[in-house]
Amino acid sequence: MQFGVFTVGDVTVDPTTGREPTEHERIKAMVTIALKAEEVGLDVFATGEHHNPPFVPSSPTTMLGFIAARTERLLLSTSTTLITTNDPVKIAEDYAMLQHLADGRVDLMMGRGNTGPVYPWFGQDIRNGIPLAIENYDLLHRLWREDVVDWKGRFRTPLQSFTSTPRPLDGLPPFVWHGSIRSPEIAEQAAYYGDGFFANHIFWPKEHTQRMVGLYRQRYAHYGHGSADQAIVGLGGQVFMRRNSQDAVREFRPYFDNAPVYGHGPSLEEFTAQTPLTVGSPQQVIDRTLGFRDYVGDYQRQLFLMDHAGLPLKTVLEQLDLLGEEVVPVLRKEFESLRPAHVPAAPTHATLRDAATSGDAADRAGTGAGR
Repeated sequence: MQFGVFTVGDVTVDPTTGREPTEHERIKAMVTIALKAEEVGLDVFATGEHHNPPFVPSSPTTMLGFIAARTERLLLSTSTTLITTNDPVKIAEDYAMLQHLADGRVDLMMGRGNTGPVYPWFGQDIRNGIPLAIENYDLLHRLWREDVVDWKGRFRTPLQSFTSTPRPLDGLPPFVWHGSIRSPEIAEQAAYYGDGFFANHIFWPKEHTQRMVGLYRQRYAHYGHGSADQAIVGLGGQVFMRRNSQDAVREFRPYFDNAPVYGHGPSLEEFTAQTPLTVGSPQQVIDRTLGFRDYVGDYQRQLFLMDHAGLPLKTVLEQLDLLGEEVVPVLRKEFESLRPAHVPAAPTHATLRDAATSGDAADRAGTGAGR
């Protein structure tokens, strides 16, 4: 099982000091967080993609390429790549290039984006969000798997005898997760292709996540990719920790109360009771996270949001120390002990390459036996 952190790259005022970081400070902080994630033994760092204030990560491949050059083991991902407002040709080329530079330490999460004004900036309409996601990903999927593509669709100009460059590393496209908060059509899309499904798992109650993941698992099996419990599932989550739970609640409360996405609404206590947000001790985070398995089954990736709502970098790095030293080692051991042998681990470039190599060898053996 993979554990890591994801960031949305928000620039938010620290409510305890009134100070707002500059864009430069925030971008540099995101890089520092990624380097810290590798240092403390996490598996994944994922960055969002946004093109509107108060967010800064408008170019995920630029950031991830820079991080790739400064890390050795960390898997680099997105949370998310906007499949609706980006040209799938550019996605195919940019992420294949990143894949080569990072020696395969790349996957990505496709998402629609839910900020209406962004769509017309890129010549699109949010009312076409689902059709765009379906059509653009169909093209991207082909571009990575076919050397020459002829294609015609609704939302972009046709392609004739087109080859995207560079080709994916070792002929293997980056593994794709389809991320969604609320859209069953995206769970269906992930299942159709046999890709991963990532449930945001932050703002909604567990029953909603259970239904979305359950739909994906059912449809994954329907399309013949394996049994329902072999589907590739990822979850988000948000935590804030101190060794003493009362200290965690006291320190996090002003950030929660003023956060752009959930401040000035339900109380911290109501929100933590109704959603997966966990504010407390490392043991409380362990217990809560292990409980996710009770309603989504065995899953392959857990990412935590830890740098949101104006938290200062020093505090975020302290959170990562606790996560890497006290929480993830226990979670990794416990989840692994519970996972049945037939449930696959999270895909990586190495495991996909090994599977392709063994499949080719089996095909050659079968051909030889038939002669």
